[in-house]
Amino acid sequence: MMSMIDLPAIRDYFESGHTRSYLFRRQQLQLLKQAVLKYEREIGDALFKDLRKSPEEAYATETGMVLSEINVALKNLKKWMRPQRTRTNLVNFPSSGRIYRDPLGVILIISPWNYPLQLLLIPLAGAIAGGNCAVVKPSEFAPATAAILEKILGEIYPGNYIQVLQGNGAEVVPAMMNSFRFDHIFYTGSVQVGRVIYQLAAKDLVPVTLELGGKSPAVVESDADLKISARRIAVGKFANAGQTCVAPDYLLVHESVYPAFLTELRSVLGLFYGDHPQDSGSYGRIVNSNRFDKLAGYLTQGRTIMGGETDRTDLFMAPTVLEGVSFDSPLMTEEIFGPILPVYSFNTMEEALALIKRNPDPLAFYIFTSSVETERAWIEALPFGGGCVNNTVWQFANHHFPFGGIGSSGIGAYHGRYSFTTFTHAKPVLKTPAWFDPGIKYPPLQGKLKWIKRLIK
Repeated sequence: MMSMIDLPAIRDYFESGHTRSYLFRRQQLQLLKQAVLKYEREIGDALFKDLRKSPEEAYATETGMVLSEINVALKNLKKWMRPQRTRTNLVNFPSSGRIYRDPLGVILIISPWNYPLQLLLIPLAGAIAGGNCAVVKPSEFAPATAAILEKILGEIYPGNYIQVLQGNGAEVVPAMMNSFRFDHIFYTGSVQVGRVIYQLAAKDLVPVTLELGGKSPAVVESDADLKISARRIAVGKFANAGQTCVAPDYLLVHESVYPAFLTELRSVLGLFYGDHPQDSGSYGRIVNSNRFDKLAGYLTQGRTIMGGETDRTDLFMAPTVLEGVSFDSPLMTEEIFGPILPVYSFNTMEEALALIKRNPDPLAFYIFTSSVETERAWIEALPFGGGCVNNTVWQFANHHFPFGGIGSSGIGAYHGRYSFTTFTHAKPVLKTPAWFDPGIKYPPLQGKLKWIKRLIK
């Protein structure tokens, strides 16, 4: 609990400088990697208990992604830490410039329940690579994973370096933020809670990274490969029972291919999960009864054309496709975050754009087309956090990309080098030799305006 977190001790440890060296950072990343490998089976068991994730899905979307990010950091850390040489302008001739990357200090990382392992450990790996100390808050709604995270991190790190905060986030996080000034807050979760975190941080001018969500659309144009489109939309939407922030939230299909696409989608769902998805080893569950009840309420807001089966005692909701959903209904004004996919037909790009802009700044956008001109037109027409052409969700797994939102879908980005950048401060330093010291820079300045203008242009 919060009373067990000795925040001044963590601050003192950071101020001691222990976390700054390359060798220390590398060692801590190696310890994290070894621990994840050591407890891989227990991690998988916890993810199954919390979300019914299969071993394959648990590795592909959680454990494997953490290991990949740690490997990238280990491979590149020395290069990332090296001061970066920069050019200088004429007015500073013959100076040289370098940008140093300083650790920020003590970081607070707050993770959600839908990918409870990787959405905590990936930013933590970035914070460690950046030379910081951290307090991490796993979600209480994935208790089995929260417990194994506390076990792992408590085993490999001293409490004055990395500390795990358990408890009801709505209570313990505000209390801690009101009693201690962190140097950076990294939050992943809902827009509503993100606003609260932002307001708590603002009073102390604490910088934040907010990884939020939104209504992420997928568009299927008339020239799309319908079989491939259906496969990639289905896997992106219904993995983790739809509880993915970058999952397609709703679907716009060109009216000329609308019936054919739905036929393909129906076929794909049968191939992926069988006639009885509740018996499938590849299909997860809703995280808890409160979320289940929220999602069940959505089912009444449209006409079910695929799926719709539910079992509250098992927290099961089948992959479901709805037609006839009003754009003014809660289903289309709130992020769904579950296995329900509203579908619409459209005739022109302008018509589809008008619908999408009713929920601006999506975290992700997906366009399916065989035309380079069409793909370019869509990408240039919409602001969004990130996305894919002829694919869904896999942009998240590319560590060469920054992952983050725009507007109400988030602030800041991470993954790969972008994590290191997020958790460090760019400190520019100008170095000027003593052998050249022109008098034009010094008073008296009268009569020097002509030369000053030539230097500064």
